[in-house]
Amino acid sequence: MDTLVLLATATVVVVLLFDYTNGFHDAANIVATVIASRAMTPAQAVVVVGIFEFLGPLLGGTAVANTIGKFVVLDGVAPVLSLSILLCGLLGAIVWNLGTWYFGIPSSSSHALVGGLVGAVVVSVGGDHVAWGFAELADGQVTGIVKVLAALVLSPLIGFWAGFLIFGLLRGLLLAARPAANSGLRAAQFVTAAGLAFSHGANDAQKSMGILTLVLLLGGFIPRFEVPLWVMVACAAAMTLGILSGGWRIVRTLGFAIYRVRPIHALGSQLTAAAVILGASAGGAPVSTTHVVATSIMGIGASERPRAVRWAKAKDIATTWVVTIPGAALVAIQFYALLNLFLGHA
Repeated sequence: MDTLVLLATATVVVVLLFDYTNGFHDAANIVATVIASRAMTPAQAVVVVGIFEFLGPLLGGTAVANTIGKFVVLDGVAPVLSLSILLCGLLGAIVWNLGTWYFGIPSSSSHALVGGLVGAVVVSVGGDHVAWGFAELADGQVTGIVKVLAALVLSPLIGFWAGFLIFGLLRGLLLAARPAANSGLRAAQFVTAAGLAFSHGANDAQKSMGILTLVLLLGGFIPRFEVPLWVMVACAAAMTLGILSGGWRIVRTLGFAIYRVRPIHALGSQLTAAAVILGASAGGAPVSTTHVVATSIMGIGASERPRAVRWAKAKDIATTWVVTIPGAALVAIQFYALLNLFLGHA
């Protein structure tokens, strides 16, 4: 088989594997609060989340895919080298995802993807092949890495304050409610959890759609950057399978270790996260579902009882937030070094 075709095939498989691990890693983000508040059993959560997770990439547009597929610029690079770079960047992100999942740390698959790709690109062909976006920012345009990082940094802050405000609104509406109202709050989570699953699929699966389309473009298999339907379906399926496999280790962190989640908190968190992520997807901004969900819970806790929020756990999440990009970049660089060593002996 031709080297280019073989490498392209391997890279497509690894993109879908990353998509799967993304879903596997992020499963707890979707189901943590709904399970912690006892609104659904794990089996019910799997059915609801699985359906809407699959629909998200198919109906959510391709704005995020366009952003992700264009923050590395490999047009003038030889096809074999460009695909090798993407392969190493993806492997770096996958290894980081699996490592943080193993230790139950709610890190960001988006940060890992950005770190892995930037690390592989910079070490192989130089920083000129990364669309940093600083020059465009001076002209008032938010593009490239600047747009990606701005979305990743601002979305958790928005999640915190939106959660703070939404919980205040819900508490005001339910001020005179009896304990029986919890039944209604649990039932409402069938809708909000579905919305959160849809928004996650619409944002996170698009990242893999963007990279997979870039693979096809650089390999010469498509004439321009336009996401094919089969890519949408493949990425939707891989993400959904990952979600259904379930990275349940992180449920404890998001559902219990940050703040004691009851039905009103779960509903508020799901509303907040779904709204923030859907808004970001419409604007083509890739965000971290992990951090939006986590900070929405913190915002809700801060709105009700700030001293009851386990801020130490928030500090652990923030630390992981900071180290994920350079960590995934270093892993990707190691993969690139190994690939070069292998090709040198081939």
